[in-house]
Amino acid sequence: MPNITKHRRFVATAVAVTLGATALAACGGSDDDSEAQSGPASLTYWTWTPGMDKVVDLWNKGPGKEQQITVTVKKQASGDTLVTKILTAHKAGKGPDLVQAEYQALPTLVSNDAVADIAKEAGDAKSKFADGVWQQTTLGSDAVYAIPQDIGPMMFYYREDLFKKYDLTVPKTWDEFAETARKLKKEDSDVDLTTFSANDSGLFAGLAQQAGAKWWTTEGQKWKVGIDDAATQKVADFWGGLVKEGAIDNQPMYTPAWNKALNTGKQIAWVSAVWAPGTLTTAAPDTKGKWKVAPLPQWSSSENTTGSWGGSSTAVTTDSNNKGAAAKFAAWLNTDPEALTALAKEGGIYPAATTAQTSDAFTEPPAFFSNQADFYTTASEIAKTTAPSAWGPNVNVAYTTFKDAFGAAAKNKSDFGDALTKMQDDTVADMKKQGFEVAE
Repeated sequence: MPNITKHRRFVATAVAVTLGATALAACGGSDDDSEAQSGPASLTYWTWTPGMDKVVDLWNKGPGKEQQITVTVKKQASGDTLVTKILTAHKAGKGPDLVQAEYQALPTLVSNDAVADIAKEAGDAKSKFADGVWQQTTLGSDAVYAIPQDIGPMMFYYREDLFKKYDLTVPKTWDEFAETARKLKKEDSDVDLTTFSANDSGLFAGLAQQAGAKWWTTEGQKWKVGIDDAATQKVADFWGGLVKEGAIDNQPMYTPAWNKALNTGKQIAWVSAVWAPGTLTTAAPDTKGKWKVAPLPQWSSSENTTGSWGGSSTAVTTDSNNKGAAAKFAAWLNTDPEALTALAKEGGIYPAATTAQTSDAFTEPPAFFSNQADFYTTASEIAKTTAPSAWGPNVNVAYTTFKDAFGAAAKNKSDFGDALTKMQDDTVADMKKQGFEVAE
């Protein structure tokens, strides 16, 4: 079974570069550039996914050999490091043909004309993905800047044995979640349902996404920043209220103390994503077989949606001299059944393509969840409900401010609303400083 671990911390990946005042986004390449090249093509692919060379080998020995399109993998670091390297290479006209790009990094790459519009070459790829997932590669336009590769649909993880011990019911709404946290505190003041953590911005972004937030949108030739919109305010007030009253913990994730709380049963639930089993395997090894997964609580009982925490895509760069060939490979990599099975087994990813989520690679649950045979069936149903996201060109600034402002608010049990305002103001100020036009 794939061990989905490495997509845990998709944070602060968009590196903003100063642009002209009217540079909202640039379409990558002309129509002529995107046409398939005649004759053999040799492509370079920058990626951090483990085992990608083995997956690409399937292409080179099969479809690639037939079409005379050879792909060479160049392993890279992820996050800021790769985005910076891509932009530097693009300025020098020496970028690769293809690059693995996290969804929130795409607006930065598009704004710098570093990735191409491959809408003509994408074919029927759109039909392979949930609408909310596909939207992340189009940025709300008719252009297609990448093919989705992997995703991180958010879910609710809980200790089944301890929920029974404390007579708790799995919450279906956030109101029920709050009441569950309070009931647990009354039963045992030393135990927390969960914690609010500010050291991974992707968690809060996913929760806001589920609530309907649209942090970056466009208005004509201007960006509009809505980080402090009503949906996000609702999320901030909800979690801030629980922290202030002491209904949940306020400690950060991924620390020895957090690991111990999970492992000893001091924290009995975790709002996370599909990759959580890998993290729990390391953080709470003594709890193997005691956790279960359920859909994320909803804001109303009539809703059925989830947020996304992590994920990446395969983009074709504007520096490629073989954009048509590169787009063919990107589509094969992320929609072909054999390629997707190999990606899951070799790279440990949770594929974005909906059919792959119930493929042979996912017939058995993760070893840590051997007690829940329908783990991946549940995950695939949840993934279909992924809400659209709205990323902008300076996600790194928003994420950094979140960690600072919300981190202080959580520690001091102070107003999360003020922290959200700080996040909004810093993001807008940075965009204006760089020369982006921002609508008020």
